[in-house]
Amino acid sequence: MTRLSRVAPWLAFPKGTRREPVRVLVHWDTDALRTLIARDRVANVFVDSLISQNNSAVPSFPGSLILGHFMDDGVTLAAACWVGSNVVPIEASAEQARDFGRWIVAHWQPHASIFGPADATLSLMDELKRAGIHAQEIRANQPLLSISGPPLATPSPWLAVTKKPQFNEILGAAVAMFEEEVGYSPFLGGEGNYRSRVAWLISHGHSFSHQSSCGEVIFKADLGAVTQYASQVQGVWMNPEYRGLGLSAAYMAAVVLLAQVHAPVTSLYVNDYNTRARALYERVGFVQVGTFATILF
Repeated sequence: MTRLSRVAPWLAFPKGTRREPVRVLVHWDTDALRTLIARDRVANVFVDSLISQNNSAVPSFPGSLILGHFMDDGVTLAAACWVGSNVVPIEASAEQARDFGRWIVAHWQPHASIFGPADATLSLMDELKRAGIHAQEIRANQPLLSISGPPLATPSPWLAVTKKPQFNEILGAAVAMFEEEVGYSPFLGGEGNYRSRVAWLISHGHSFSHQSSCGEVIFKADLGAVTQYASQVQGVWMNPEYRGLGLSAAYMAAVVLLAQVHAPVTSLYVNDYNTRARALYERVGFVQVGTFATILF
């Protein structure tokens, strides 16, 4: 994959009178990519966090690359797209996203999901549909929420950063959360990979939880992406036995405080039809700053 990045192939469209605008980014595109990401630190936090780990527009993750969409001069980076197990458009218009979609079709390999700003995500998926590539589920309207400053609700004093000895219990809760949210086991993609992900979150202080005195997980949440500017909350799960007791707002307020240790802005996105969750986040102080979409394969 690194060799592919170095040759920077142009998009394999029918030949025309001009060079096509999409190519794989290389290391010397890093500054331009950072400038692009900085347009919206909340919407772009996922890719921003990955770029920060490697300090390069060439990902260190096997099988991953970043596409760039360039202006007519072939130099100015106008949009980008992470392509790996997930596909994530970055500051892309609908037209630019369709160009990314055609590149992905021409270089097709299976992906777990596409997610990001709704217009770009759905436009990219339109190109895949035209090529006969279909999704299992399309979540077209997911409000992107954020909060800075103290939460409006009183935080739970019980939520804390998860410790390594809690791994087995947190893994069980994470699997239950995933199955409830997506509809199948995360182990289908490789048990070792999912276990490693949960362990990584715990070891980096990005997992928050509260367990009962007998070790039962009552509530958990993760920071799926973290930069110096923003974090993104994922994996929120309340044990079914404790639902309906009015505990969620206090737990989420505590999540905000723990997340703000890492970054000043805390964000998340939620399905539009999940009215209870949306009302909860509003009580805590989250406000909508955009709209995401997620395509699941």
